[in-house]
Amino acid sequence: MRRSKDRSLFIVLCVAPAVILFFIFMILPTLNVFRMSLFERGAYSPTETFVGLSNFTTLFQDPKFITAMQNTILLIVTVTLITFFFAILFAAILTREKIKGQNFFRVIFYIPNILSIVVIAGIFSAIYKPENGMLNSILSFLAGRDVMVLWKDQPMVIVSVIIAMVWQAIGYYMVMYMASMSAVPMDLYESASLDGAGRIAQFFQITLPLIWTNIRTTLTFFIISTINMAFLFVKAMVAKGMADVGLSFMYAQKDAGLYGYSMAAGVVIFLFSFLLSAMVNKVTKRDVLEM
Repeated sequence: MRRSKDRSLFIVLCVAPAVILFFIFMILPTLNVFRMSLFERGAYSPTETFVGLSNFTTLFQDPKFITAMQNTILLIVTVTLITFFFAILFAAILTREKIKGQNFFRVIFYIPNILSIVVIAGIFSAIYKPENGMLNSILSFLAGRDVMVLWKDQPMVIVSVIIAMVWQAIGYYMVMYMASMSAVPMDLYESASLDGAGRIAQFFQITLPLIWTNIRTTLTFFIISTINMAFLFVKAMVAKGMADVGLSFMYAQKDAGLYGYSMAAGVVIFLFSFLLSAMVNKVTKRDVLEM
């Protein structure tokens, strides 16, 4: 009995510092955001005026916020679909096909993930340069005439951000899926081949179901992180006001001195990400297959 109590005390002492720090630096600030969203206050003013849900009422009538959230949703859907399609495709090719230098391709694809957003923004700003950027140069060569696409202006600015975000994310998820696919026993593929199943049928009937748990987990993680990554890419690549997303709108309101209004935007984005994650978990839920 005493050993059990000592063990429980030891576990509590080990876990307590992490729990306390999490509560102080995560839970309390989050609760304070919810509280501040119900007040009207300037960024540097100690005076608070309770306004209830007025900030939220104004927020949902603000066309700039609605546009920012539409851009956020567009980036989440588009970047997620493109990234996961190519990550799974490249992982399947590098895992199943006999290609020399697989580790080399892993490293090359993974490099963008270790670069900072500022570096990636600089790279793509050079690629998107209207006069002599690589992308317009390629288009001019293919068209046989000078092509001047303003990639960082409307209406192409969202497309330019999508390309940069996809390029940055593909390698990380490709490596994760390669690890999952490598764990699938080759006996299953050999049996499927004897039954007449081709590579595509084997992928959908064997590979995809067996790595589905990994896909589902990474999908939820990616969708949540995309909300933050969209803000970082827009902040680093795009001129102010050219294409706002949810978090950039929130920071703009804070910089304008509308602290309570900014917190209301933060609450909406928090609830949106939480509900979106729950919906994705619900939609992608299926029975776990064991090898």
